[in-house]
Amino acid sequence: MNLSNNKYKYHKKNELLDYKDIDTLKKFINDQGKILSRRSTGLNAKQQKHITKSIKRARILALLPFLNKD
Repeated sequence: MNLSNNKYKYHKKNELLDYKDIDTLKKFINDQGKILSRRSTGLNAKQQKHITKSIKRARILALLPFLNKD
């Protein structure tokens, strides 16, 4: 089992991921709506913090759900 399969790519160095980019943010949450860990995304600490803040900001603005009840 290969845990570091780099299927989640962060944007280029000059680009910042925005909370309004919902399609990209959905790649970093699982089917229940939980934020994926650094271990599964392969991001470094700074990138993971930025992703987490963006997801939380999008949740507060009701762009992303807090919880997916399927």
